[in-house]
Amino acid sequence: MLDDTMVLAPVAAEPEKRIRDRGATEKTILKAAKALLAEEGFQNFGINAVARRAGCDKQLIYRYYGGLNGLVEAIGADLGTWVKDRIPEDTGGMFLLTYGDLMERLSLLFLEALRDDPLVRRIVAWEVSENTEQVRRLSEARSKALAQWLERMRGSLTPPKGVDPVATNAILFAAIQHLVLSASAGGQCAGLTLKTAKDWDKAATALKRIVRGVYG
Repeated sequence: MLDDTMVLAPVAAEPEKRIRDRGATEKTILKAAKALLAEEGFQNFGINAVARRAGCDKQLIYRYYGGLNGLVEAIGADLGTWVKDRIPEDTGGMFLLTYGDLMERLSLLFLEALRDDPLVRRIVAWEVSENTEQVRRLSEARSKALAQWLERMRGSLTPPKGVDPVATNAILFAAIQHLVLSASAGGQCAGLTLKTAKDWDKAATALKRIVRGVYG
């Protein structure tokens, strides 16, 4: 006679295995989608291409993400994690005594994070060249995550009187983005060579001086 436990044990473990497999598959699909988007852009971004890159059946993308739009939404949500991971809320040992301290830290972290992430660079480039629903979703997710970071970190810190922080910060971030995109395309920006660590140190020093010049 068979022992009942021998028959039931594998059945009991099967749902847990399926849950683990689904989580792993979702991560694989999302990673493949981000890599494909960074390399190819939206022109070659489709269910079939993502499925090939992920090595899975395309039906799983429909099942787990509801299709291409759901996958784009998931990438947008992941950008919030990007901000949290790459632009941490701890001060890194730096005392944030003024609004200028805060913006110096955010500007330098954003510069470094943007340099290291090809997908976010792509999104930034699309923001100024493609007016599509998909690009708007990704842009809004990134902007929202940065705004939330700034709001949480700001606390009681306020900019100097007479300074418009919204306009000033928009110009700062636009300058950082243009600098990084230009360096990625041609290794320089407006005559400033941006190829070596020393070059980027020079850019970072100039950025800090600009921030301090505005915010003190």
